[in-house]
Amino acid sequence: MRWFRIYRLLLGAAWRAEMQYRGNLLMNVLGGLCYQGAGLAFIWAVLDRFGNLGGWTLGEIVFLYGLRLAAHGVWVVPGHQLIFVDQVVVEGEYERYLVRPAPPLLQLLTRRFRPIALGDLAGGLALLAIAGTQVPVDWSVPAVAFLILAVFGGAMVEASAQLTASALVFRLLKTMPIKMLIDGLFNEFGNYPMKIFGPAARFGLTFVFPLAFVAYFPSTALLNRTGELSVPSAVAWFSPLVGFVLLFLAYRFWCRQSRHFQSSGH
Repeated sequence: MRWFRIYRLLLGAAWRAEMQYRGNLLMNVLGGLCYQGAGLAFIWAVLDRFGNLGGWTLGEIVFLYGLRLAAHGVWVVPGHQLIFVDQVVVEGEYERYLVRPAPPLLQLLTRRFRPIALGDLAGGLALLAIAGTQVPVDWSVPAVAFLILAVFGGAMVEASAQLTASALVFRLLKTMPIKMLIDGLFNEFGNYPMKIFGPAARFGLTFVFPLAFVAYFPSTALLNRTGELSVPSAVAWFSPLVGFVLLFLAYRFWCRQSRHFQSSGH
């Protein structure tokens, strides 16, 4: 609770700093919405031409897209500053974190607030709300609870991948290419059902790079499409828990790698 209170105070300070330029805040949010909207427009054009994608209808694809985007927004709103960890370490800013009475990772995450992330989150939630009325799902209390858990679980999967890559900065000093590759994989492949890919790609995007656990597995569970999976249906229902396990492991990895930090003056 003490660290949560510190996080809330630091994040509040970062938010107030951004609110000094409200026009910039609005443009950043709109920019995030437009960027994600372009990806959705491409999918719509494909489905308008072919009718379905791997047997998935437009409503089901939008639901999958919305779930993936909402999970992305939930992770990127608090975790966006991991993108700048190379700069923080190389330029010596990380050294200041070590002499302050708060965990260095907490200070890194709250150094600034990135308004464009709100556009991703708002877009994902809006798509989920719209697509939720177009798909054959009985929105009972357990179904809604599973959807909420799936959003947070998917966010943890993406956060764990980015945190793991960021932890390598203490050895490599330059992790941006790795993080951009990870972001590209989520954006390029996370919006489609794994069914459309070949067996090797499905295996890789499930057990090597756990992209399928973000939105595809939870979507198949809610849409009653677990019959198309090459894994037991229980994997889809328990997929949200995978994110929390991966994030814990990623955090432990960060802690171990941070011991190799060297001052920029060395």
